[in-house]
Amino acid sequence: MFTGIIEEVGTLTAVESLGSDRAGKRLTIEADLAPELHVDQSVSIDGACQTVVDVDPDASTFAVDSIEETLRKTTFSDLEAGAPVNLERALQAGDRLDGHFVQGHVDATGTITDVEREETDWLYTIQFDPQHAAYLIPVGSVSVDGISLTVARLDEDAFTVAIIPHTHAVTNVAETWTEGAAVNLEFDLIGKYVARSFTASGETPDPEALAKTWMSD
Repeated sequence: MFTGIIEEVGTLTAVESLGSDRAGKRLTIEADLAPELHVDQSVSIDGACQTVVDVDPDASTFAVDSIEETLRKTTFSDLEAGAPVNLERALQAGDRLDGHFVQGHVDATGTITDVEREETDWLYTIQFDPQHAAYLIPVGSVSVDGISLTVARLDEDAFTVAIIPHTHAVTNVAETWTEGAAVNLEFDLIGKYVARSFTASGETPDPEALAKTWMSD
């Protein structure tokens, strides 16, 4: 479990195949927090929970193995050496929850379609598959590349988040969030459970049908 508050931006130093071209990949990341990690610990990398499989304290690096399922659901399949990645260690019991509950289980990827600079912030519009619309509400929580953010504006297949200068400076937003870039999305945990409770089959509910149900109650 994580909170979506980024601790550090690490640098991907190596990407190694674990087999054929379609196999998983071992990602090696350089970060100041690396010497504090241990094998088997969980780390959120751009919002995806990964298990530490190797640590080199002298080089300040750690490695994770991203399997095929992770590569299919995240932006990891396109990562190359030199890429900056958002890092957060797992939440400890008793810690202050500064963001929102983030599992590190990426639901889908989205695409940044517009970047608008305002006087005191940046507005990023992100397009997503409409099948996930039921999990988003105005001023609700969403994790984008592991960052806990608030939905400022919401359309049928896109939402907008406002990035404050501090977040812009201490995450990989400034360097990687450009128009056309893919980002990892994790929708609110509580929202997903509530939405599923309205469907016996567990299939993704229809947003309009859910809205009518809530209004009738």
